[in-house]
Amino acid sequence: MDLKQIHELIKIINKSNIGEISIEDKDGKVTIKQKEEQVVTVAAPTPPAQVYNLASQLSAPIQTQAQAAAPATPSIPAAPKADNLITIKSPMIGTFYRKSAPDKPPFVEVGTEVSPGKVVCIIEAMKLFNEIECDVKGRIVKVLVDDASPVEYDQPLFLVEP
Repeated sequence: MDLKQIHELIKIINKSNIGEISIEDKDGKVTIKQKEEQVVTVAAPTPPAQVYNLASQLSAPIQTQAQAAAPATPSIPAAPKADNLITIKSPMIGTFYRKSAPDKPPFVEVGTEVSPGKVVCIIEAMKLFNEIECDVKGRIVKVLVDDASPVEYDQPLFLVEP
């Protein structure tokens, strides 16, 4: 490969999600790797006695965020285990609404019994209001999205206990 071809490959790799590519021909082998961005992985908190100064400085903001997020979740009396909950997800991108109109009550609240076909929310997409129906039978345990906030495709909206 000549230098021009290598430069073109570098440009293509930088624009893509490819992390590494190796090309071998009769003249030799070329391996191109993208720079790795700093990836912060939180697997399990390290006991404080084993944490070094630098590591504790790096992990402190992560632990603070995780600890701050935990108390913000409202606790439900006799909350069911998360492993048996069913998630109702958004079938489209749009704006999530819990009510059909500002002066109307929400379609569902925490504790509401739902069954297949029951409307649980509305998602507005391109000025069209799409009623989202439940496809399981159970009880709403948690509403995961704030009213009038944007949602993505396949984003969890509700947790249902069957």
